[in-house]
Amino acid sequence: MGINRHTESAGIEVVTIDYPPVNALPTAGWFAVADAVRGAGRDPETKVVVLRAEGRGFNAGVDIKEIQRNSGHQTLIDANHGCYEAFSAVYECAVPVIAVVHGFCLGGGIGLVGNADVVVASDDATFGLPEVERGALGAATHLARLVPQHLMRALFYTASTVTAQQLYHFGSVYRVVPRAELDSAALEVAKNIAAKDGRVIRAAKRALNGIDLQDVHRSYRFEQGFTFELNLAGVSDEIRARFDEDLAAKREGK
Repeated sequence: MGINRHTESAGIEVVTIDYPPVNALPTAGWFAVADAVRGAGRDPETKVVVLRAEGRGFNAGVDIKEIQRNSGHQTLIDANHGCYEAFSAVYECAVPVIAVVHGFCLGGGIGLVGNADVVVASDDATFGLPEVERGALGAATHLARLVPQHLMRALFYTASTVTAQQLYHFGSVYRVVPRAELDSAALEVAKNIAAKDGRVIRAAKRALNGIDLQDVHRSYRFEQGFTFELNLAGVSDEIRARFDEDLAAKREGK
């Protein structure tokens, strides 16, 4: 359990997220993702990093229960710093990062995938930001890299999801395959990249980041400011309390 890294074959490093039951990452988990991805990219032998997950889905975002267990705002601050570091690590990794998505990709998962270089998904994968239903904001920066602007806004306001097939239509998901073929499909793409000269691949990553039209770091940091504001105002606590009550009522069949 946790964040694991291994060498798959020459030039290919695999980072796996494994936080049962739904890969909702605690603060330490986000920093661990950042460390693993950055470490893999710093290895001069690495040409591509594959970011995948075990379990029911790729990522369910931040572990809200961790935030609720601790009084004050320090855990929220730490979690937001962790997300920022993890998203930045994927974007700034010295080599391309392939995000391998199955099941659900929510909240912080969108931040990881939106900053990846290539996305390969299973045909059961869905993507979305439920933030407005949790009293928070964030990762619209990264959702906007996956879907057109007006669809991003509609998805954000309604907390709706889109499928891997829809993202394939928009060109943000490179391949959609059956769940059983997901890892092999991602490794096929990775091997294609790893077959290239690593010096060129690293230069290409720097070049592509350099011509990016959006400063993802500044944009996401701006979003985070509104999350802090909502929490300081007590709005987030009210919404999360209602959410917990609704979940409890559903479990009791009310």
